[in-house]
Amino acid sequence: MNIQTSIDLFQKANRLIPGGVNSPVRAFKSVGGNPIFMQKAKGAYLYDEDGNSYIDYINSWGPMILGHANDLIIEAVNKAAQHSFSFGTPTRAEVDIAALINSIAPNIEMMRFVNSGTEACMSALRVARGYTKKHKFIKFAGCYHGHADAFLVEAGSGMATFEIQNSSGITPGVHSDTLVAEYNNIESVKNLFNKYPNEIAALIIEPVAGNMGCIPPDPEFLAQIKALCVKYDTVLIFDEVMTGFRLTIGGVQQLYGIEADLVTYGKIIGGGLPVGAFGGKREIMECVAPLGKVYQAGTLSGNPLAVAAGFTTLKYLKENPSVYAQIENTTTTLCKELKNIFNKKNIPTCINQVGSMMSVHFTENEVHNFVDASHCDMNMFKQYFHHLLANGIYLPPSAYESWFIGHAISPIEIEKTLSATKTFLN
Repeated sequence: MNIQTSIDLFQKANRLIPGGVNSPVRAFKSVGGNPIFMQKAKGAYLYDEDGNSYIDYINSWGPMILGHANDLIIEAVNKAAQHSFSFGTPTRAEVDIAALINSIAPNIEMMRFVNSGTEACMSALRVARGYTKKHKFIKFAGCYHGHADAFLVEAGSGMATFEIQNSSGITPGVHSDTLVAEYNNIESVKNLFNKYPNEIAALIIEPVAGNMGCIPPDPEFLAQIKALCVKYDTVLIFDEVMTGFRLTIGGVQQLYGIEADLVTYGKIIGGGLPVGAFGGKREIMECVAPLGKVYQAGTLSGNPLAVAAGFTTLKYLKENPSVYAQIENTTTTLCKELKNIFNKKNIPTCINQVGSMMSVHFTENEVHNFVDASHCDMNMFKQYFHHLLANGIYLPPSAYESWFIGHAISPIEIEKTLSATKTFLN
């Protein structure tokens, strides 16, 4: 595998861009070595600047559920582009995708489109504060909700990768309003509500964690959180930027039968183009300007290209629900066979899966939260990552990230992955 062009590009990028990358986890700091610069992608494969191909288990961190450069989505984007890339005005397409999401996602009575998952989460929190007239909020250690100030306290994902518990540049006031609980530990949540019974505006959670590896909620955990939020008049926010329209057509709300007050979306609703949205109960969303006094705006919100890609993706998923069964079966097969291979070699592993999300943790213990994930064998993951990379398989370059399986992954790609894993252990 020749990656000389990537090495040269990374050296140039380091002179122009902090760390040579525009998102920290891309820098390979967690796994070592030089990041690979991609040139194109199609179906289940990435192709780098030196012409190497890789089976893709990142899936652009989730949105390429139908595979890269899907012909239907390319056609939709090309058609939209003929009418211009941005208007800064309302469009029919925004109404159409809002109506589509309303028809398939539980409890989304009104929504507002933004440009990223980060914007969606920070806007939802602002709306919750405006609605409740309270200031503090609860998040969970290891859950990542974007890089807005309030969320960068004990966040997962790239921050965990770089062992940054709290970002510089966050004011003491922000810290004091951010309350941190332990994922899958309901007692830690109860303790915070008991301590601040009248001050907590919102609780935000990745209902299936994806930023400390894939970690499912324990039975009853989400229902218990819901009950506490009802009891203390706190807005429950599900961050479904990763899970929305990926695990099922209705997301985690549908999967577990728990309705949140607000839900944030990203990734898939733009078909891979930059987009986000937040929505939920009408009475809460009516606090958003121009109806209410909670201000949020964006020139590129509801961008016609992103909306076209997202509408096409969601419409296809709604009309072809078998996609979910197929990708979940593929993921289940991969998890089962990997576990068998590691067991035969007496390599302790915990492999978590929810639908088409999964992660491999090198540990003898179950992984239920960020503390569990941080105690795994990171060196073993580094070795595994680079062995698979050398064999044309691209995993997330951090043990704290979830794998995402797309519709384009076939038994051929699964067999190649299993074969490379076997050679890794020989």
